[in-house]
Amino acid sequence: MKHTIDAKGKVPGRIATQVAVILMGKNRTDFARNKIPDVEVEVTSAGGMVLNQKKLTDKKYARHSLYPGGLTLESMAHVVEKKGAKEVLRRAVYGMLPKNKLRPRMMKNLKIHE
Repeated sequence: MKHTIDAKGKVPGRIATQVAVILMGKNRTDFARNKIPDVEVEVTSAGGMVLNQKKLTDKKYARHSLYPGGLTLESMAHVVEKKGAKEVLRRAVYGMLPKNKLRPRMMKNLKIHE
């Protein structure tokens, strides 16, 4: 089953919660935590999302190289500049999915278009 969500004029967090619920299958009657539903979510107009100016500077994304002193912090503005607004949405959905072996397989069912 294919779901299409238009992101134009919406906030990334609100879209991400809708997408995460659909990817996990929580909106279906046959929901089971250990199964991935046969759904595909397509988000269109990700470039038209409303990004808060304060959050662009204050929100930080962290990653670590696993070396001492290897913590790297990137602001949301830097991520949008380098990879586009769709990366912000992708990271938000990724953080809302369950932290287990099913998460990468669920993310494959997500398609985001600028």
